[in-house]
Order: sequence, then structure tokens, then C-alpha cells
Amino acid sequence: MKFTLSWLKDHLDTDEPVEKLADKLTMIGLEVEHLEDKAKLLAPYRIARVVSAEQHPNADRLRVCMVDTGDGGAPVQVVCGAPNARAGLVSVFSPPGTYIPGKNITLSVGTIRGVESRGMLCSAAELQISDDHDGIMELPADAPIGKPYAEWAGLGDPLFEINLTPNRQDCTGVHGIARDLAAADMGKLKDPGIKPVKGELPCPVKVTVEDDKLCPGFALRLVRGVRNGPSPTWLQQRLTSIGLRPINALVDITNYMTFDRARPLHVFDAKKVKGNLVVRRARDGETLLALDGRTYTLDPTMCVIADDSGVESLAGIMGGEASGCDSTTTDVLIESALWNEINIAQTGRKLGINSDARYRFERGVDPAFMVPGLEMATKLVLELCGGTPSEKMVVGNPYGDDRIIDFPVGEVKRLAGIDVPLPEMRRILTHLGFVLAGTGAVLKVAVPSWRTDVHGKADLVEEVVRMYGVDKVPMTPFERGDAPRKPVLTPLQLRTRRAKRALAARGMVEAVTWSFISKPAAELFGGGKAELALANPIAADLSDMRPSLLPGLIATAQANADRGFGDAAIFEVGQIFKGDRPEDQFVAAGGIRRGIASSKGLGRHWTGSQAANAYDAKADALAVLAAAGAPMASLQIVAGGPAWMHPGRSGTIQMGPQNVLGHFGELHPRTLEALKADGPLIAFEVILDRIPAAKAKPTRAKPVLELSAFQPVSRDFAFIVDRKVKAGDIVRAAQGVDKKLISDVTVFDVYEGKGIEDGKKSVAIAVTLQPRDKTMTDEEIDAVAAKITADIAKKTGGTLRG
Repeated sequence: MKFTLSWLKDHLDTDEPVEKLADKLTMIGLEVEHLEDKAKLLAPYRIARVVSAEQHPNADRLRVCMVDTGDGGAPVQVVCGAPNARAGLVSVFSPPGTYIPGKNITLSVGTIRGVESRGMLCSAAELQISDDHDGIMELPADAPIGKPYAEWAGLGDPLFEINLTPNRQDCTGVHGIARDLAAADMGKLKDPGIKPVKGELPCPVKVTVEDDKLCPGFALRLVRGVRNGPSPTWLQQRLTSIGLRPINALVDITNYMTFDRARPLHVFDAKKVKGNLVVRRARDGETLLALDGRTYTLDPTMCVIADDSGVESLAGIMGGEASGCDSTTTDVLIESALWNEINIAQTGRKLGINSDARYRFERGVDPAFMVPGLEMATKLVLELCGGTPSEKMVVGNPYGDDRIIDFPVGEVKRLAGIDVPLPEMRRILTHLGFVLAGTGAVLKVAVPSWRTDVHGKADLVEEVVRMYGVDKVPMTPFERGDAPRKPVLTPLQLRTRRAKRALAARGMVEAVTWSFISKPAAELFGGGKAELALANPIAADLSDMRPSLLPGLIATAQANADRGFGDAAIFEVGQIFKGDRPEDQFVAAGGIRRGIASSKGLGRHWTGSQAANAYDAKADALAVLAAAGAPMASLQIVAGGPAWMHPGRSGTIQMGPQNVLGHFGELHPRTLEALKADGPLIAFEVILDRIPAAKAKPTRAKPVLELSAFQPVSRDFAFIVDRKVKAGDIVRAAQGVDKKLISDVTVFDVYEGKGIEDGKKSVAIAVTLQPRDKTMTDEEIDAVAAKITADIAKKTGGTLRG
């Protein structure tokens, strides 16, 4: 919702500064998203005259202008490329140091093709006044030289843009915003009332409403003998200030009513209406050429206004072009009606129309303003276009339902924790339009017709608190008592959150895929059971509940590759289904790496960008398990994986053969071929539900984070071992040398090939020593290294690689 300060002052008598008004709007729930003050933004710009304009010596399309800025000094030299730069031209000058909003730059003294330029002559586009950038601005010859341009042009009208919540339909009009500010003590509301317009002839057009649930009320009036020309300047400025294009007086009046009073109206050219009007449901196949130039096909769920020739308007959303007003219009029908909010929203969504009328009607307009809105629009038509008004015709209920709320004044203290004096409560609610009765602890409060969002005493407390000041609500800690506070999240929810964070930290991007996959894909990953087939699938390739996250991730990676993004690192944490019983449903974490989306950037490597491999998937899986609280020392890595994994490039993570936590490695080529995906693809999947819960250890001691004051020492070792020896055995052997001193052991290289005997491999590990008592000497480090070498040789048969 946009409005200017001058428009606001049409309804609010206030002298408050713009910034204070903006702050108050936000504090009372009408959040100011943007405040544009062109007078402040354009303050440095001055009206200036070009004294002379000579051809640039080094450029055909540039001119060297001498500019009189009106400060009494010598003319300023400006290099200008505008085709209309000439001697005697009055334009807008910006000195060095000025911010140019249209170019997003700050001007400085520059040299252009060898000629110094000490400022700039501006186009309207550069000042963001219009889109005109064909040349510099041309002002009247009598424009005062040296005067601030914004002041001369009347641009000192700040523009507010507020973000409205859906319940505040009353503030979709400037009058409603002014009412809220008046209640917040920012000024006095101007509300002189609307006098009825006396009809001088009967309304010749009758209205029939077939379904009062779709249209609770309808008001109509004919005005004869109007002259539909351009709007007066004040009305055009009101509309252009908020980005609307003036069309003609009749249409501009309806747009003005929409934004000024939150009362959308529609005007028909009476001579184009055939017979009487009927409000009914559309018939199958009916069409409407609307005012936006598009033809819409209607159905019986939609409400329309029709005459004897067919549909003339899409009720509450948009009028039809056939009965629209133009410069030839002499007789006009003004319509002011109430529409069913749900039907308006459904129709607008179905047809894809987002009009200003729909925005207001689907939130619910003030029912009691239906007739006064017609009277106000009639008065504007008579003032701007002339004519003779008919009597008004009103069908249905023009008032809406009365709402009375019993309001215990103590609810403000109970719900908000603040003491608001009763006179202040009365002042706030009265200024907001509520009517109060009673003097005791419980007041009778009548809700105004425009506040369709207020239904109970809690809503009244909200009104008091937001006007009294949300910042006055005291900060009150929750009572914890003697019992410890219970955790908000379950262990599984914590695991899920930590797993996502761990994978995101490893450079992977989260994806959310369908929980349903095709039957062939489900069978590839151990699913495809009859009990997991959907009775009513939304598509043929979404027929079964997924037994794994990987099919969806593979499809996502391939979709990215088909669009030129071959390198992918994506993950998902979600449910998988092994059966139809609750105990057969698990929360899993899975991920895919493709191309050079390797995790090696997080560790050491010497070959630059590398293709992802099984070790990346292993690292991803272990990172998830560690973050989710798995007992890492108890994990076992076993070669090989399920059928959808490559048999020689995959592994299984387990805690004994009966508790398999997950798998990692390269996907089998047959799997990729069946899913029509290009490989190779690296993947992992772990089941978070299978991680055993941590055992609670009763202790009185508080955990203490011990940080050593001494520098850690890292040493690398490379051992030649038999190919069958597991890298994990080497790691465990090194860790067992001195568990207090050795803080970390990691594998960073496994090599087979030239220089290594057949049947052998080289496994390189990095050992980190963290002293606690003193800095280690070279002799002590060498002693530990020798013991590591000896223990690994004893337990694995490995020899130190030369």
C-alpha cells in the first residue's frame, strides 16, 4: 500500500515529522517497507542555464558546456553527451559529490577525452523522475536559476510504502491509515461525514441478485449528461504519486476511491448496458473481454454482473471492455457492492487476475460504507464531470452484522503484562471507532463495521497494546521452578537438524524431492512392495513410496546436468519407507556428488580440482553420523554395499552385522542406466533412526572444555601394507599408542601402482599430538613416532615407506 504525506494529510491533521510518522506506523503494526523523500534525495540539484555549448575537441558526440549555476560565481565547465545540449537551455545541474540515483554513482570531478568536467547536466531518468533518458531535462526559460530543483518542481511530498497483514483490510485505504495514526496520538482524524446526494430522477436500471451469499449487498446509481475528460491536476497527481496511470475522470474517480477509502467501485457506460442488470453465477463457456485486454473463459463457480446481452463484469475483480467508459461516455452507472470474500479469492486465483479490487474484496471491505461510498463517488462525478444523478437503488443488506464483545479491562494486564489506565484504553478504542458502554470491570464494546478482523476480547487487547506501545511490554522471564526445563525438540528432530547443518557445512545444497517415485525405481532400491503402492497416484511415475532418498536426488542431479550444471553436491534429510508399518518408516540422510563437486577442498590435496569419489561419500556419511551423535569409535566400515552400489567402490557402515547404519560409494552403472542418469555419481545414505541413543551417565561433575595452552604437533606417516589390510586398522593401531597424547589420526592418501609391489598398497596417515603439560622436544616427538611405527608394524605388518 502506497500513499504520500499530502494524501495522508487530507485525512489527518498533523505536524509530526515524516520520520516520526514512519516509526509510529511500524510500531502500530503497519510496517513501513520504504520511505522515499525525493526532496531530500534531490536537495543538491540546482536549476542552471547553459551559457555556451561548444564541440568537444576530441569527440564528435560530446559538447563542452559552460553552465551558470546561479551561485554568483564563474560558469562551471561540464562535458555533456546529450543531443539537446545547447546555449540558452535551462536544465538541472548536479555538482561533484552528488549521488545520482538513476546511475547509482556518486559524481566526482573527472576528465573526459582530455577535457575536465566539474559536474553533470541531468536527464529525468537519472533523477528517477521518469523513464525519459533521450536528453537532459529542459525546463521553462523563466525557471529561477540557482533554486533547488525539487523545491521548484514540487517534489517535496514523501512517499510511504507499508506492508499490510491480510487482516487489516481497513488500512488498504489512506483514511483507515489516518484513523490508526490518530489513535496513536499522531494527529487528529478529519472525518466530516458524507452527505447523501439527492436523486433528480428514478434509476431506470433494475438489479436482481440471484444468490445473496455471493453478493450480500448491491447499490447502483445513474448519472446522466456527464463530460468524461481528463482528471483535474490534483487527482492525477494523487494517482501518479503511487504509480497509477490516469485514464479519464470517471475511471480515475474509481481508482481514487479504491486507495482513499478502501472502497472499490465500478462504472458502466449506461448506453452500452442492454436492459437490466443481474448478479448471477457464470455459465459454462461464457467469456469476458476484460479491461486488461484479455479474454477470460468463465465457469459456474464465478460470480458475474450481466445484462440482457451477456456478462458485463467479473464481480469484484475487473470490469468488461464492452461497457467501459471512454471519452464518448455521457451517461454512467456507478456500482458499489459487497462480494463474498472466498469466492473473490478463488475466482481471482483461478483466472490469474491480481487487481486492486480483488486485493480488497478478498480481505473484506467495510459493509456499512457500501452506500456512503456510492454517495461520495457520485459527488466526485458531479464535481468533475457534471451531470444529473438518479435516485440510488440498494439491494440486500448494506450494513453487515452487529458485533458486541464483553471486554474485561483486566485482560490487558493478564495477556500483555502492562498496566494501561482505563481512560487511555477508552481513548484508544474510541479513536479506533469502537463504541464503549459501561463503567465497571467489564465493558460492552461494539465493533466498527470496518474491523472485520476483531471477534473477541483478545483482539481488543491487541488493539490497546499496539497503540499504547508494544515497546512498553515488560521483558518477563519464564518461571522455571526447581525442575529442569524439558527439551523442546525430540532426539530425532535434533539429529535431523544437526545432519542438515553438517552437510551444508561440507558445501552441499539441500534439496526437497517427492516422497513418491516410480515402481521400477522403487524396485531398484529394494522397494516396489504392494503395500507401498499408492491407491491414487498423482502421476504414473509417482506411484510408490520411496524406499530410499537416492532416486529423487539422482533425478535432481540429472535435471541440473541437462541444463548445463554438471557439477552437483546435493543432499536431503527425509523419510523413507521399507514397509507400511510405523516401525518400517525411517528418517534418513542421503547425498549425491557429481563431477568436481568433491569434498577434498576441506582437507589436503595437491592436484587442484578433483572428481568426487567414494572417499568423499564416506566422509559425508561419517560427518552426518558424528553430528547426529553416533558412537564413532564403535563404527565398522565393511567393503561392499547394496545392489545399487558399485561392488568394488562402495562400503557399508555398521555397528555389527545386525545394525547397518548406511552405505556409501559409487552408484552401479546399471542403476544409472535404469534411471537414465549420466555417471559416475557418488552417493551415501545413512538412517538416523538406527543410531543408538546416548546412555545417560550420572555424574555430579560439570563438563569442562579443556583447551591446551601448548601448540599441537602433526606428523605424517606412509606405511606399505598388504592390500587386504584395512585403513581403519592402521588408524586404530596409531590411536592406541598414547590415547592422552594423540588427539587425532586421519587417512589422507591411499596409493597403489608404480613403485609399490603387487598385492601391496601405501596408506598415509596424519597424526596430531596435543601435549597437555609442556611443549614437546624433538626427542620426545621422535620417540612417539618410533612407537607408532613399531605398533603398526606389529599389528598390521606395515613398514614405513621410504
